[in-house]
This record gives sequence, C-alpha cells and structure tokens, in this order.
Amino acid sequence: MNIQTLGRTVFSVGLLLFPLVFQGSVEAQTQIAQNREALEQASQTEVEENLKEETAKRIEKSILPSYYSQTDGVALQEIVKRAFAHNGEIKIAMLEVEMARARLQQARLRQNPTLEIEQSSGRFVGSAGDGEFSFGLALPLDVYNQRQKRMDLAEANITLKEAEIATGKRELTAQILVSYSGALAALQELKVLEDLLELDTQTTRFVQIRVNEGETSPLELSLLQTEVERLRARRSLVEGRLRSEISRLRFYAGIGYQEPLKLREDLAVATLPNLPVTIDTAFRVALSNRPEIRVAELEEELATAGLRLIRSQSKPDVTAYTRYRQGRAGVDDPRGSFVERDRSVTFGVAIGLPILNKNQGAKAEAEIAIRLAQEKRIFAEQVIKNEVATAFARIEATEEALSRLETAVLPRSRKNVETIRSVYEIGELKITDLINEQRRLLDANRDLTEVLNERYRANADFFIALGINF
Repeated sequence: MNIQTLGRTVFSVGLLLFPLVFQGSVEAQTQIAQNREALEQASQTEVEENLKEETAKRIEKSILPSYYSQTDGVALQEIVKRAFAHNGEIKIAMLEVEMARARLQQARLRQNPTLEIEQSSGRFVGSAGDGEFSFGLALPLDVYNQRQKRMDLAEANITLKEAEIATGKRELTAQILVSYSGALAALQELKVLEDLLELDTQTTRFVQIRVNEGETSPLELSLLQTEVERLRARRSLVEGRLRSEISRLRFYAGIGYQEPLKLREDLAVATLPNLPVTIDTAFRVALSNRPEIRVAELEEELATAGLRLIRSQSKPDVTAYTRYRQGRAGVDDPRGSFVERDRSVTFGVAIGLPILNKNQGAKAEAEIAIRLAQEKRIFAEQVIKNEVATAFARIEATEEALSRLETAVLPRSRKNVETIRSVYEIGELKITDLINEQRRLLDANRDLTEVLNERYRANADFFIALGINF
C-alpha cells in the first residue's frame, strides 16, 4: 500500500470517527453542565433550607407570645370584673352605702321615753315631817308623720350612694378601656413590625449571598442591615409602650406585678357589646342608663325628702307625759302632831312652740338644693347627648378611613413591595428603592393601626357614653 492510499484510508477513518468523538465531547460538556447546574441547585436548596431554619428560629423568638394568646389571654370583661372587686374607691363607696343603711335602721326607731324621779324633804328647812316623792314618764310623739319622713330621707340617701357606685364603676371602666385600647394598638404595631422584620431578614440573607459572590455591592447590604436594626429599635420602643399599658391593666385588675397578663383580643376584630346602630336609639339608651342622670334625679328626691322633714320639724313638737305624786306634811295640833298624806296622778301634754326658730334657713337651703339638682340633670342630659353624638361621628369617620386603607392603600402598597423586591432580585433596581417602598408600607400599616385604634377608642367612648355595662 503506497503512501497516498494509506493517507486516504486514515482520512476516511478520521471522517468516520469524528462524529463519534464530537458527540462524546458534547455529551461530556453537557454532563459537566448538568453537574454544575445540579450543584448550583443543591447549593440554592441548601441556602433556602438554611433561610427557612433561620426564619423559623427567629419566629420562635418572637415577643408576641409573651403578650398575646387566644387561649391563655385575659378578656376585657374579666379585667373589668376584677377591677370592680379590687378597686379601693369602689370599696370605700360600698362602705358608705353600708353607713347609709345603718342610718336607715336608726331612722326606723321611735324616740325613747323619759323617766323623771323626784324626792323632796323639809328636814333641811325645819320641817322634818314634810316631804314629797314623785315619778313621771314622758314620751315624745312622732306627729306629722315625722318618722316616715326620716325613713324616706335615709332610703333616698342609700339609693344615691348606690348610684354613685355606678358612676365610679363607669369612670373606672373608661380608664381601663383607655389602657386596653393602647395595649391593643401597640400589639398591632408589633405584629406589623415583626412581619417587616421577617421580610427584611430574608432579604438580608439573599443580599449577603450576592455580596459573597461579588454580584452586589457591600453598601447595599449595609443599607439593608441598617433598616433591619431600625425596625428592631422601633419594635423595642413599641414593646415598652405595650408593657406600660399592660402594667396599668395589672394595677386596675389587682394582678401582681410578677403574674403574667396576656391579651386575648386583636385590635382588628376587637368589639364592644350592645352598641346601637342609630343615634336616636343611642340617645334613648344613654338617657335611661347614664348614672349621672340617675344621681341628679336622686339628689332632687333627696333634697325634696329633706325639705319635707324640715317642714314637719318646723311644726310644734308634742310630748305626752304622766306623773304620780305622793306627799306628806306635818300638822301641829294641841292634841298632838300628826302627818297628813296625799296622792295624785297627773296627765299632760307638752307642746313646743316654734315661734322664733321655724327652720327658715334650712328650708331655704333645701329649696335651693332641689333647684340645683334639677339644673344638674338638665346639664347632664346636654353633656350626654354631646358625648354620644361625638362618639357616633368618630365611629362613622373611622369606618370610612378603614375601608379606604383596607381596599385601596394597603393592597397596592403590598403589591408594590412584592414587585420591587422581584425586580431587585434580578438586578434592575437598587436596594434603596426596596427600602423606601417598604417604609411606605410601614407608614401605611401605621396609619391602619392608628385608624383601628381610633375606631376602638371611639367605640369605647360610645360604650361609656351609653352608660351600659358588660
């Protein structure tokens, strides 16, 4: 075989083997690419698993379970109930009611009789045989129905003291609702902050990977870490406000400082019972339930009962009495001295004459007290109607603002954050764009918390203005 024939043979074999070699090379490169992609996917999966573990670990350290629980939390009604049982002012008012009942017991009693005993003797003036002994009994009479008027006055005082207890409970409930709404608002803001912290923490992990791979500037990571720390500082501040409000609730409820107190309600769904839906109904409910109206009416009744008693005491006092008298007297006679004895029984009535003192000043004071109570009632009605109307208007305004935030503002803001986050992940936007949009979302959530708090406060003021209870 000559050289040319050998060359042609080698060339032909080469042509036959080239596709096989090329195919093997392509397959090798494809396998290498597949292996690289698998490694990258495994790395990405590992990163994602680490992120999930870290996120779960961060959620376990959430501060919300320390202040909120639907199973172990204390309801508002329970806090109010315990506050009524432990409040010092209410205890004092209840003791005043007991004192008023004791005065009623005293008013039911009739006046005591008077026993008079008298012994006279002439021994000290030279008449040893003369002497007299007498005893009498006097009984003041309750004329002009004075006893019943005293009882009416005492009973009116009891009812007034009980109404004052209702007023004290209403004021205490108002104070509790202020702290309770503040605690719910702080709890709501904490939830928002923790949600944003979770998102920023995940983004920080993602940016950290990109910085390690040289795809992102370390400045972006620093900016995001600063935002995370800012949110954590804000969370600490809100937590302090929440702890302060819960501390007040502990004080009202008589719970020890070391005992836990968790909230059961969420601000977004917290409601108060028995609220009327129309303002006319609210006016009727408030005027029939508010203790101020009842106190003013009772003060008028008390002053009227006092005036009746004073008028009865301005009339003549009558005292019935009886007296037994036994006397002896010595008589000188030529035939000798002897003692003369006599006995008598006397019946009579003593009448006090109200000529100079007719209780003129007391009558005038009682009449002024009646007019004063009437003016208090009229003014209380005006104040109550204004409180009801103001709270009702606030509720309507907050409902409208809440509807706009929930239907227009927050959904768009969340969508904007998601969009900007996706665009940032493919490298088309800066981290500052994402941070700014997240801050706008935070501001929108703060607006929502403010509106929810204002709505609850308005409902609480409406509840207090109506004078109803739990």
